[in-house]
Amino acid sequence: MESQLLVEALFRTMRELRRHYDQCAAELGLTLSRARVISALARMEGATQAELAAELGIEAPTLKRQIDALAAEGFLERRGLDDDARKRALFLTGKGRSARISLFTQNIREQILDGISPEQQSVLRAALERIAENAGTLNKP
Repeated sequence: MESQLLVEALFRTMRELRRHYDQCAAELGLTLSRARVISALARMEGATQAELAAELGIEAPTLKRQIDALAAEGFLERRGLDDDARKRALFLTGKGRSARISLFTQNIREQILDGISPEQQSVLRAALERIAENAGTLNKP
C-alpha cells in the first residue's frame, strides 16, 4: 500500500510541476520543452546538438525542431566549431540569457524544495535517481 501511495505522490508531483512550468513558460513565450532546452544550454553553452540531446535525454531530431524554433525566435544561435566545420555549437543570445528566464527556473527549484534540508534533498535525489533507473528498465525484456 505504501508503494502505491508513493507512486501516486510522484505522479501528482509531476503533474503539478508540469502545470506550473507550462504556465510560467507560456508567460515567457516558451513551451516547457523550449524552456528546458534553454535551461540545459545555460549549463553547457558551446555544446553540440548531440551533446545537448544526450543531456536532455531526447532524440536529436526532436531537439533539432526545438533548436530551430528557439533560433528563429532569437533565444539561441549556432556557431561553427573551429576544429570541425561540419559541427555547430549552440550558444544562448542575450534574450536567451535574460534574467527573467533564469529567475523562472531558479524560483521553481527554490519553491519546490522549500522546507527540505540539504540532507533530505540528498537522500531524496538518490532515491529518485534509483526510481528513474528502475523506470528505465520497465520496457526491457
